[in-house]
Formats: sequence, C-alpha cells, structure tokens
Amino acid sequence: MSEYLKLADIIAGEIADGTLKPGERLPPQRSFAYDRKIAVSTASRVYTELLRRGLVVGEVGRGTFISGDARRGAAALTEPRGIRIDLEFNYPMLSNQTAIIGRSLAGLEKPAALDAALRQATSVGTPAVRSIGAAYLSQGRWSPTPEQLVFTGNGRQSIAAALAAIVPTGGRCGVEALTYPFIKGIAARLGITLVPLAMDEGGVRPDAVQKAHRDAHLSAIYVQPAIQNPLGMTMTAARRIDLLRVVESFGLPIIEDNVYGFLDDEPPLAALAPDTCIVIDSLSKKVAPGLTLGFIVSPPRLRESVTASVRSGGWTASGFAFAAAERMMGDGTIAELARLKRLDACARQKLAVDRLSGFEIQTNGKCYHLWLVLPPHWRSQAFVAAAARRDIALTPSTTFAVTPGHAPNAVRLALGAPTMDQLDVGLHTLVSILNAREDDFDSTE
Repeated sequence: MSEYLKLADIIAGEIADGTLKPGERLPPQRSFAYDRKIAVSTASRVYTELLRRGLVVGEVGRGTFISGDARRGAAALTEPRGIRIDLEFNYPMLSNQTAIIGRSLAGLEKPAALDAALRQATSVGTPAVRSIGAAYLSQGRWSPTPEQLVFTGNGRQSIAAALAAIVPTGGRCGVEALTYPFIKGIAARLGITLVPLAMDEGGVRPDAVQKAHRDAHLSAIYVQPAIQNPLGMTMTAARRIDLLRVVESFGLPIIEDNVYGFLDDEPPLAALAPDTCIVIDSLSKKVAPGLTLGFIVSPPRLRESVTASVRSGGWTASGFAFAAAERMMGDGTIAELARLKRLDACARQKLAVDRLSGFEIQTNGKCYHLWLVLPPHWRSQAFVAAAARRDIALTPSTTFAVTPGHAPNAVRLALGAPTMDQLDVGLHTLVSILNAREDDFDSTE
C-alpha cells in the first residue's frame, strides 16, 4: 500500500475512535509533513485522500477540518432527519395543499380509474399525458411539443438519464462551482467527471466554459438558470445570450435544471436555443415529495438517446404517478399550487431577510432558500454542528462545492419545510448563535 494511503488510514482511524473530533483543525500540510517526516507532496496526497473520503472539509483561507458529517458519510443528504426545525431539505408544503390535491384525485380510487393507473407505464407515457404535460410546462415564449417529452420517476432520475444519454463514461460535464449536490453522486455512479465552472452575480461565466472546454474537453454542461441552488440567483438576460453563444460555438448540449423555474417568470434557456438544451423538471417541489413525476424535454435529435437512457436505467415512472399528474396538470391543480407557493416563498424570504438583517446573505426574493455567509469567527461545519445542538438542521457549503477544499464559509437555509412560526423561532435561534463566538457557544454546552 502507498505511504499516503497508510497515513490516510491512520488519520481515518483517529477520527473513528474519537481522537480527532468534528470541527478540529488539522495542521497545515507543511507542518504535517515535518511532523511525520514525509515530503510535502505526500502530505498533500494524504489530505486529498481524506477529502475524497468525506472525512475532512477544506474552507478557503481557513484550513482543513474534521468533518461534522464524517460518521454520516455519503448518504447524509438522502433522507430527512428527525430534527425539530428542518432548514436542510427544501420540499415546500402548504398547510392546505393536501386538501387541494385530494379534490383533484377524488375518484382515482374507483376500480376503473385505478385499474388504468396501475398498469405498466412507459418512458413516453400516453398521447394524452404528453399533450397535457407540454401545455403545462409551457412558460412565456417557450412551448415544447408533446413529441419532445420523456418521463421519469423524479427529477434526479431525469438528470441521470440526460447525463447518461449525452456524456460518455469517462467524459466530463461542466457544472456550476456551487451546485445541486445530488449531481455529484449521479456523475460518480455514471463514471462522469464534473468540472467546476466559475460564477459571478450573473450566473455561470462564459469565459469559464471556454477555459474548461479548452482544458478538459467537455461533453456537456449542467446549469440551473432559474433560482439557482444554492445561491438563488436567476441568470440575467445578457448572460443567457453570452453563455449560449459560447456553448453553441463548441456544439455543447446543455442540461438545464428548471425544477425551481416555477418560482420565477423567466422561461428556460431552451426558449432561445431549443436544439441545444435538454430541460429537466419535476413535480416534487410544486406538489409534494411523495407524489412526483420527472420530465425531460429533449431536442428531437436527442430524444431517442434520452428515451433509451431512461429505459436502460430503469427510471420509468409508475402508472399511478402518470394518472395523478395527468389529473392535476389538466384541471389546474398544480398551477394553483405553484401560484400559492410563489406567494408563500416570498413571505418566507421577507421574514428571513428581516430576521437576518445585519448579516451577509445572498438570495432571491422569490425562492425557498438563501445563502448565509458566516461571520469570520464561525466556520461552516462548526456552525452547522452548533445549530444541530439547538435542533436546527442546516446544509454546510461543502455539500454544494464541486471541488473538495474549495467551499466558501457559508451555509444554505431551506425555508420551505417548517411552519412560519417554526421558521421564525429557528431564525431567531440562528441569530443568537451567529452573535456568539464559536468558543463561547461551545462553553455553554
């Protein structure tokens, strides 16, 4: 076994037995190398291996720290935890939405309707659901045709199917430097390397795409132009044009995640470049996480590849999901839920911005999450751990960073799950933690 792997295993053992505790800082690599009598290059490989295993996190300008999630491992984000105030998982639920959904689905339990709903479904659905789905997805000047639609069980499956269809195993896909966390696991399972793309206040920078393609030869890019997760920004009109000009000059397809697009008025990039963009959408945010359907709107030239990818991946939606979605899209139920959730998101943002006044935040007044930049005396992992001890779940910046060790000192707050009263209490508690010093907070435990 290589020397660096042996040392990484030793550090991993010290983390496992509690010798090294979550939040504890590792020495600088040069000091580590001197203490262990190894080359600095070997120390660098040890730290990189620990980052790869998720045992440590790197914070820009701060150093390398034992991860608070070390024992939770890679499955940390797969399921909600039993936390009192959940600001980690972003599934907005209205108090009256179950009743609204119930009215739409009334009668689906009757034998004739249920018999049809429980039959085997296909990746392309029925002509009726394709027609209704295309009309429902239309946004502004973007109107997909029914023939473009392919369906999956949920949005993650749609992302996986699109990636598998256009990026070969061993290929590279450009993504926002801070991005939707699950794409990292999806890409790893598909054998795809993600290449981080620098961003600014307008979204992904076109020059970053140029550089990444020149250096790494990309097969595609994945972006979230509307209500970006985790930063909340919506790509500006000028940036959309500039980005598409660069991408089309290289012949790169775009996987466009529009899951949060219902909260904004901007149509997808596909409105400007229908032959370049594969649009991803789902019902989990608009309806509920337990009743969802994934949509892939593909350019005609890629539809067969996408359809084959869905089938080979086993990502076809259930017949019941089709039946429920067809009803709710057709009778306006989902449109009404989306309208109500837009109002709800604005109210929650207003409350959060008010409570967090005086702190640095990045957000969008229309969305269900915000990015909180922490004061210098707090580290991301330590702040998340401190909040957890107050029964509040948050997501550290490391979860969204594509490159290990390049996470800013920040956390994401998801605002959609708690009641408004719970959200208010949670925000007040977070402010009290922010105003305390990390050492002061620890001493009160």
